[in-house]
Amino acid sequence: MAYSRNVLAGRPIGCRTDRSARQKTGSGGWRTAKIIAVRRFPAIFGSAIFLVIAPGTVAVYGPWLISRWRIAPPLLGFWPFRIAGPLLIAAGLPVLLDSFARFAIEGLGTPAPVAPPQHLVITGWYRFVRNPMYVAVLMLIFGQGLLFGSVRVLEYGVIVWLGFFAFVVVYEEPTLRRKFGPQYEEYCLHVHRWILRLRPWRNG
Repeated sequence: MAYSRNVLAGRPIGCRTDRSARQKTGSGGWRTAKIIAVRRFPAIFGSAIFLVIAPGTVAVYGPWLISRWRIAPPLLGFWPFRIAGPLLIAAGLPVLLDSFARFAIEGLGTPAPVAPPQHLVITGWYRFVRNPMYVAVLMLIFGQGLLFGSVRVLEYGVIVWLGFFAFVVVYEEPTLRRKFGPQYEEYCLHVHRWILRLRPWRNG
């Protein structure tokens, strides 16, 4: 009697060999990775463009236009303000860059409303505060105000924060609730809008 190779190997007739199953699984994983890579490239490119246009204008050009980056005497004659300014700038810049990168690499989108992320980003600095990009931009602005001793730059920072606050409450949060539902609701319960957590929030 003739036996198929599956029977001789102790496998039911009609079953694929382990090798063919692995090939199918590997092929599917490769296709998924390729699709993600194709989506990730325009997300990275778009985020880089938006980084230059939006935060670049608000956090760099705006303060420069106001102060021309001229160093005045420290505010209230208090020299520690001069030291606090560069510290804020140094702390805010990596937060801004990391948050933009996560939007592109993990969210597969950009911070721009016209090309939003496809996945909710709740890693990195998003575990500490819901709006790390806005917080970082404000740190850059207030840091420059303290560094250059410019009250006008500080006032500009308050106006920018009010604009961020209105945009987040009126547009961004309702949009995220509609798109991500309970996942975003749970995130909001644990992570504050502007105040950083002392410990990172861990989902699940």
